[in-house]
Amino acid sequence: MNELSPSVLILGTRGIPAAHGGFETFAERLALFLVARGWTVGVYCQKDVDRVENRVSVTRWSGIDLIHVEVASRGPKATLEFDGRCVLDAARRGGVCLVLGYNGALFLPLLRLFGRTIMTNMDGIEWRRPKWSWPVRAWFWVNEWIAAWTSHRLVADHPAIADHLATRRSRDAILTIPYGGDPVRSTSPAPIRALGLVPGGYMVSIARIEPDNSILEIVQAFSRERRGARLVVLGKLDDAVPYHAAVRAAASDEVMFAGPIYHAGTVQALRYHARAYLHGHTVGGTNPSLVEALWAGNAVIAHDNPYNRATAGDGQAFFDGVDACARAIAALLSDDERRERARQAAFAQASLFDWPTILEAYETALLSLGGHAWSAAACGDEAAAVPAAVCRTGSDG
Repeated sequence: MNELSPSVLILGTRGIPAAHGGFETFAERLALFLVARGWTVGVYCQKDVDRVENRVSVTRWSGIDLIHVEVASRGPKATLEFDGRCVLDAARRGGVCLVLGYNGALFLPLLRLFGRTIMTNMDGIEWRRPKWSWPVRAWFWVNEWIAAWTSHRLVADHPAIADHLATRRSRDAILTIPYGGDPVRSTSPAPIRALGLVPGGYMVSIARIEPDNSILEIVQAFSRERRGARLVVLGKLDDAVPYHAAVRAAASDEVMFAGPIYHAGTVQALRYHARAYLHGHTVGGTNPSLVEALWAGNAVIAHDNPYNRATAGDGQAFFDGVDACARAIAALLSDDERRERARQAAFAQASLFDWPTILEAYETALLSLGGHAWSAAACGDEAAAVPAAVCRTGSDG
């Protein structure tokens, strides 16, 4: 690391270039942003191998140090091995450690022991998810506490998450910075036509098919009567899983199970040309998929909870149960004016999740923790435009 420039190490993801999920996408965006602003940036990347031969190696990508850590284990053990090895290596390098998620927080005290400065994005309240067994939920609960007390600064991506974290640490140690998205003003309909769909003739759900994402309730609500439209459900479906089998059994012939689709252009087209986006997440913070739906101008039907209401805004429809979901579906399918109002509200709400402002808020916090002068641009009028992006020193804990 170049000690003449501010530096950061990003831990907690599988690595970049992004190919796995929201945290990887964020890590890539932030790393590229900081490098362009003169930072020295290292991102830890998991390298799955059959036999470890070169535990840690470094390559360069777009000005970023990709720190590859070889892991020969598989499954949850591989994740723990990777997290532990990353911490061991980061403890001997310079720079602020930005940790994304707290699943491997068990190792963070070692970073403190070596005098490293830690900022942790605490993600959602993972131990509340009903899909996990009680031992797994206990593991997440313990790690949440370790991360909360080991980190110098905690980042919440949603005000409700900040409220939860305030039961673990003083609010002076907590920053609220949401997730970002990119405007989608037009996209080719070719990918959806290839799936046999027509623009405006379908609704879409993009989520893991799990109970806490309300997929069964959404499918039941849509299938209650003939709609003259399609419901496209993205996500891996395995009939050997009882919940998945129940979802398929509840579906009418107007429901299309498209499987997991990872091609960004196809997913973007599915959002943009949809009649509405259905979002059944019941736990979590600022959900990346919901933010991306807003930026695509989707009318939204979301599960009614504080996370979704604060993210989607008042101009959208919310449901708590199959009946309410069915009513919202019928209303948006039959009322063009209502749908257009929801689309315009989505575009307006999306401006709260602007990537440049969000990335500047992260830079401000990292500069503060690293003992560097604050960037005026990152803590000025632009940051103030996003109520959830907080610029303050807080307590170093």
